[in-house]
Amino acid sequence: MHLSIVAAETAHKTAVVFGDTRISYGALDAASRRIAVSSRHCGLSRGDVMGVMMATGPEVVAAIAAAQRSGLYCLPLAPKLTPSELQYILKDSGAKLLVTDRDNEEKASAAAVDIPDLTVSSLVGIDHLFELEECPNDPDPVEGGDILYTSGTTGLPKGVRRPLGFKPIGSDLKRAERLRNLFAMDADTVFFSPAPLHHAAPLRFSMDLLRLGGTLVLNAHFDAKAALRLLVRERVTHSQWVPTMFTRLLAERDENFSAPSHRVAIHAGAPCPVELKREMISWWGPILHEYYSGTESIGFTHITSEEWLKKVGSVGRPSGCDIHILNDEAEPLPAGQRGKVFFSGREVVSYHNDPKKTAAARSPQGYSTMGDLGYVDADGYLFLTDRDAFTIISGGVNVYPREVEEAISTDSRVAEAAVFGSPDNDLGEVVTAVVELQRDYEPTLETAKMIRERLRAHLSPHKLPRKLAFVDQMPLTHSGKIHKARLRNSWESHCEHVYERTALDE
Repeated sequence: MHLSIVAAETAHKTAVVFGDTRISYGALDAASRRIAVSSRHCGLSRGDVMGVMMATGPEVVAAIAAAQRSGLYCLPLAPKLTPSELQYILKDSGAKLLVTDRDNEEKASAAAVDIPDLTVSSLVGIDHLFELEECPNDPDPVEGGDILYTSGTTGLPKGVRRPLGFKPIGSDLKRAERLRNLFAMDADTVFFSPAPLHHAAPLRFSMDLLRLGGTLVLNAHFDAKAALRLLVRERVTHSQWVPTMFTRLLAERDENFSAPSHRVAIHAGAPCPVELKREMISWWGPILHEYYSGTESIGFTHITSEEWLKKVGSVGRPSGCDIHILNDEAEPLPAGQRGKVFFSGREVVSYHNDPKKTAAARSPQGYSTMGDLGYVDADGYLFLTDRDAFTIISGGVNVYPREVEEAISTDSRVAEAAVFGSPDNDLGEVVTAVVELQRDYEPTLETAKMIRERLRAHLSPHKLPRKLAFVDQMPLTHSGKIHKARLRNSWESHCEHVYERTALDE
């Protein structure tokens, strides 16, 4: 299936709901065709990269669909990226077109100044975007894909993309079939995605739902009260969350709340505290489904509420792949023993323009890992116990310490910096920075404020440290490197000067 096929059969069925706006499959199909034609006028051809940077709404869905129906890689970009972050990703990906909206056109144009092969195009310039009349034909109706950026602690974000086969549109059904088989999604599904579509999970779930002919419900930004109202008003059947959203939903809990149509609540993106999940199951009933995967798409596990209550803390059993737990010598470990989690049976991990990182994520057997540690029990259920890297998952969004460390280290007041995640009841983890100052500076609140304020020009808001602490001297390994593992475990007892976000923002 494909949205164009759904449009041909049921043109007036609602495809996207955004506030009071309802876009039919026919209108969405027409808009995505117009954007696809526009991309060809800008010189794109099969296999090229088309960036999409817009606010959430039907337009961004149409733009993503345009790339995916014309043999292009779609590169979704967060409007909150700083100009330097945006320019790095555009250059690294080799994007030839950046489609944007009125609110983001200025930032997009500024980022494109030093990229001669990149064209910026605003949807404002496409007349009658969603009109059914005089709808153009597909310029090249073959399956496209996506390129998404992820990273660890070893540097700047890296792109993940799979080879394109340029098969006829409607033939790429693996993920759509998974939605059908694991989550019982179909043409009658009303799916609420409260997170922006520039994230991997909302992007892929939403676009694959449209292949099944369901209805996608979006909102401009997550608000717990508004989300609960949407579940009822739109008769949502399926939804997708990260654990931080659960915390905020529970804060608005009303025992009289009832959403009878709501039968599947999917969550992933970050570890979910056991008691938080118990509370959600107690409130909503056993409708929670958890999965473990990643941008790399090398593996997938799934667990229902009923299973989880018997296997508390598990992220489920593998679906369409095999799990291997290996020790540091890449030797298989038996059930119950912790090691690095690897997958096989799906795509082998590959990072765009980064053979070193690609090699580090593969085992001698050809298995692939996302860098997590865990174990499999005797029944085949996976339990994650830690992250091999220091990637911070804050509110379901990855923050990469090396990027933050590098930004802090360019400050003349800073001698050394280490960044890691520290536990937080609301966000799961928060970005925490420990700084060793140059000799001439004092570890005062004013110094902390100046360091953090300077970071605003270099980092998106969610990457800014929520805790900033000063240490007299960094703990070092025998080879002279900062001993980050020791620091992360003992920083509170070793840092006399610790400043939290509330004080830093005053």
